[in-house]
Amino acid sequence: MDPFQPFEVRVPGSSANLGSGFDSIGMAVNRFLHLRFSPAEELTVTAETESLREVMGKGDNLIVQVMREVFQSVGQPFPPFRMEVETVIPLMRGLGSSAAAIVGGLMAANHLLGNPFTSQELFRQAVRREGHPDNVGPSLFGGVVIASWDGEEVHALQGPLPPFSLVAAIPKVPLATSRSREALPARLDFAEAVLASSRANLLTAALFAGDWDAFGIGLRDRFHQPYRSSLVPGLDRVLQGAVRHGALGAALSGAGPTMVAFTFDPEPVRQFVAEVFRGEGIPVQVLTLHPEAEGAAVRLTEGMGS
Repeated sequence: MDPFQPFEVRVPGSSANLGSGFDSIGMAVNRFLHLRFSPAEELTVTAETESLREVMGKGDNLIVQVMREVFQSVGQPFPPFRMEVETVIPLMRGLGSSAAAIVGGLMAANHLLGNPFTSQELFRQAVRREGHPDNVGPSLFGGVVIASWDGEEVHALQGPLPPFSLVAAIPKVPLATSRSREALPARLDFAEAVLASSRANLLTAALFAGDWDAFGIGLRDRFHQPYRSSLVPGLDRVLQGAVRHGALGAALSGAGPTMVAFTFDPEPVRQFVAEVFRGEGIPVQVLTLHPEAEGAAVRLTEGMGS
């Protein structure tokens, strides 16, 4: 491959599920992964923080793995490059860090290959790699994405960008996605499934209609949160009490442990969730986030830092 002009990929994080929209609804948020690429004699990966360097390794990381798979799929040799990684998406906390890495790797590989894949083809590849469309969809397209994935085909629509803020409570406790998945039941009772589905339907309609009272009701999930509450200290208190402090409602973000409350007045909600975790004796980071309209993007750059 000929030397390429340095470029940067920017990918937003995301909050998936939004309560009852389990594995199908997600929202991009204004926390970003930045990948900066420049030509090099050999593959080099650098990262700003020690924790990120541990995740990135020396090239055997999720971003590079995804890129290699794309090049292999089109029968092209994998080029050497220098990749600088910077992120303010909390790692492995339910705000889409892995999905952003997958989307970032796909976008970078597609750019290096001359953009042979459409955004829909990249979306399909991302879902096949990640397994669920509700994180990779918002990271790729931005905004709110409502999607359906049957294991073969994925279909998605973008909803309007909501005007509220998200108060994210990020407990400093680990929760493996595999453990969070294992807590889910193999089957739901028929009546329970009907109720869960009706809440998800209402949630979707409320997002398009801008009916925030209905949105709050739609957040009342029956698919996954009741079964994960024992794994996430403070979850029940946040879900039940956030509305009394000015939130439209709250939800577990992705598989957790992060929780998000949706509100037009963040400060009282911030104080409430901080108090919940003080009561639990668990350190927590509380952030005010905003829905992000722009999805993953590539831009050419003049050069790279040293």
